Amino acid sequence: MEIDGRELRNALGQFTTGVCLITAVTDAGEALALTANSFTSVSLEPPLVLWSLQNNSEVFSVFAGAKQFAINVLAGKQQDLSSRYARKGDHGLEAGEFTIGEYGVPLVNDALASFECSLEATHPGGDHVIIVGRVEALHQRSEGEPLVFFSGAYRALA
Repeated sequence: MEIDGRELRNALGQFTTGVCLITAVTDAGEALALTANSFTSVSLEPPLVLWSLQNNSEVFSVFAGAKQFAINVLAGKQQDLSSRYARKGDHGLEAGEFTIGEYGVPLVNDALASFECSLEATHPGGDHVIIVGRVEALHQRSEGEPLVFFSGAYRALA
């Protein structure tokens, strides 16, 4: 059976996900971000998480090659950040949107949680690369609602 790409995407969209900004720093020191919902835990011992990066991303070389990166779980009020960093050509984090964590990676201000990671492994995954990170430090807020995505649109928890 051949699977239609649009039909597959629509069916996968029935799975509600959180929304994250993945952040890293270029060799020139520029802080970059991109939006992802392909984030999940892998292991508690050792502490491993993963996310997936599209092979044709315009910032592929930065994120696929980053030895350190952060995964920032967005709050409901951060939809504008998610939308902005999901667009092509707009990945530079602006001053005031982040602070630098103890491992040198940008941490998005007011995120519900941020995971500072070192690169553990990468694996090919079709039209994406699967990036596994070892959590080196974590930061979380005790309150706030998550930004969620379902069926092609941002949603709020009831």
